[in-house]
Amino acid sequence: MEKYFDMSYIWSSLPALAPYLWITIYIAVLSVICGSLMGLGLAVAKLSRKKWLRVLAEGYTTIMRCTPSIVLLFLVYYGVPAFAENLFGLDLQNVSTGVFVVITFSLQFAAMMSEVIRSAYLAIDRGQYEAAVSVGLTPFQAYRRIIFPQAFVIALPNFGNGFISVLQEGALAYTIGFIDIVGKANLIIANNYGTHTLEIFIALAVIYWLLAITIEKFFSWLEKNFQKGKQPIRAT
Repeated sequence: MEKYFDMSYIWSSLPALAPYLWITIYIAVLSVICGSLMGLGLAVAKLSRKKWLRVLAEGYTTIMRCTPSIVLLFLVYYGVPAFAENLFGLDLQNVSTGVFVVITFSLQFAAMMSEVIRSAYLAIDRGQYEAAVSVGLTPFQAYRRIIFPQAFVIALPNFGNGFISVLQEGALAYTIGFIDIVGKANLIIANNYGTHTLEIFIALAVIYWLLAITIEKFFSWLEKNFQKGKQPIRAT
């Protein structure tokens, strides 16, 4: 009679799951890159003097925050091909499922990053920009050499948390047939006729724990190194 729980099956399933980990990371990295670029544009719009740009950017952020990830995933997966065919006559049925996954989480990450970038920028004293310009720096040089480096350090912790969040939310991609590490886990369970389900998901959890801890430590190391030499000088 088969045992309900077999500890050894956790470790034996890791080699089957590990090769698909790079797919999960690849999708997350693409989503973060695209989302960061979109988030930068949204942050600029939120800081703009033009009211209509601010309203559009804030409206976009609100909609993304109010839309569950799985709902947005299905809206993109079914909606983008439908709109492309009806409006432009394009057939996107053969497009890789991963493209829709990247689009979905890029849209969500952009909303989050727009707030991170905006708050990091506002945390920098405006007087630093004015002082830089007054000593002869161009506005571009002032932003590149004074404002952006400081805002980058301020934004790093939230950026790292967002990266981890994208990895976690990406686990929903299997619901549209995308085969990443979670999709592979579900295939293994299906091939085993539902046996050892608990062991498979424990193995999956271990992989995600290690990945999240590694990313967190990496961003902590980055933050610590970028902050070197920026501590205030103490009077002796």
